[in-house]
Amino acid sequence: MMKVLLTGANGYIGKRLLPLLIERGCEVVCAVRDKSRFPRDGFYADPNVSVIEIDFLKDALAQPELKDIDAAYYLIHSMSDDNSSGFEKLERTAALNFVELLSDTPAKQIIYLGGITNEEALSTHLASRKKVDEVLRAGPVPVTSLKAGIIVGSGSSSFEIIRDLVEKLPIMIAPRWLETRTQPIAIRNVLEYLTGVLLREDAYDGSYDIGGPTVMTYKEMILQFAEVRGLKRQVFTVPVMTPKLSSYWLYFVTSTSYRLAVNLVDSMKVEVIAKPNDLGEKLGIHLLTYKEAVRLAFQKIGQNSVASSWKDSLVSSFGNNSLREHLEVPVNGCLMDERLVPITTDVDQVVDNIWSIGGGRGWYYADWLWAIRGLMDKMVGGVGLRRGRTNATIINNGDTLDFWRVLLADRQNKRLLLYAEMKLPGEAWLEFMVMRKNGRDYLKQTATFRPKGLLGRLYWYSVLPFHYFVFRRMAENIVGYQGE
Repeated sequence: MMKVLLTGANGYIGKRLLPLLIERGCEVVCAVRDKSRFPRDGFYADPNVSVIEIDFLKDALAQPELKDIDAAYYLIHSMSDDNSSGFEKLERTAALNFVELLSDTPAKQIIYLGGITNEEALSTHLASRKKVDEVLRAGPVPVTSLKAGIIVGSGSSSFEIIRDLVEKLPIMIAPRWLETRTQPIAIRNVLEYLTGVLLREDAYDGSYDIGGPTVMTYKEMILQFAEVRGLKRQVFTVPVMTPKLSSYWLYFVTSTSYRLAVNLVDSMKVEVIAKPNDLGEKLGIHLLTYKEAVRLAFQKIGQNSVASSWKDSLVSSFGNNSLREHLEVPVNGCLMDERLVPITTDVDQVVDNIWSIGGGRGWYYADWLWAIRGLMDKMVGGVGLRRGRTNATIINNGDTLDFWRVLLADRQNKRLLLYAEMKLPGEAWLEFMVMRKNGRDYLKQTATFRPKGLLGRLYWYSVLPFHYFVFRRMAENIVGYQGE
């Protein structure tokens, strides 16, 4: 049985790659920054899956679980840092620490998923991806580099951004970078490449561009996406949009964060076209067209089986905070709204209602007020409500729920704890718990706010009248909702 290290196991690609490695009979060591975000059910509970906690931005100490690994996937990636030179430095530091960690292991191969970097003038993001490749290759372990451009799949950033544009705007006045050419590839094909090169000796020290069968512009991607959805859309490009205006355009229309929008606009000005190679032919990969990839993505969405989403990454947050530091809800110096509602119906139904909150289900009362609050958050640079949720009924630690982040999703003990990622003059938690008291079952709903200074207190008291109605009716409706 081959043993594989999977970094970025909580990420968009890592979550989809893990079950495929298990199917191949691999023993997988998952490296994550925060163990609390790693699910413990389904294939994650497989006896051949173990998890270790490593922060590659710090010195990565030797791990006993890695003393006999055969190969390692490097899927560590960041586009979220405010300072472009800062994020380049972070990526280099992580790669150096990764190489040092693997130098004391018998690993025969590193598999790296990077970006296509064939143009002379690269964006900061793509230049950083190229530097990471160089750092990995300077180490003692042979590297197989797979370089992709736009990855198309349910939950991918490019897919969700184009979906937002197509479904919200019948007519688009768009920046000129929509005429830039690219070569999108289906997530299914990316995963076939990632698994296909594993411990394949003729791929050692190889570098391969991977792309779909067609080169197209971003404008063509939008229009073909609309065709798949049966929507008629018109796109007009104008030369007057500056990169900053383009970033704001993406930020306000789509679910992306402003910082990610800046990096995306920077990258989308560069043509990303794959150099031909015979790797796909060697691996027997049938490349899906862009339309096929979009249709496949919507099949997954329709079946409510989206395996991962970029929105659940901390990149989608306005602050790249550690979740663990917020797990203990403070009491001192906090303002609270607590509701205790007796449960007179089925307790399991109430738990189902809690686990379905946000996204398409909404917040059980005055969704229009939540929408206004989300718009206000967007206006001041926050995440807004557009992130939604990845799955309609399943919640894991670290997932996003609109402008909240899931700190704890403990279904066994019937407790859900959320942390606000909206812009606030303070910090906010929202907790749902089913508890038993004096022989009866209750829903306990607690909103906790830790204000920062006088402005924080003024904010709390200014929205207090809305809290009285919204939080009271929300708790009552969670208990009373019987499904559709």
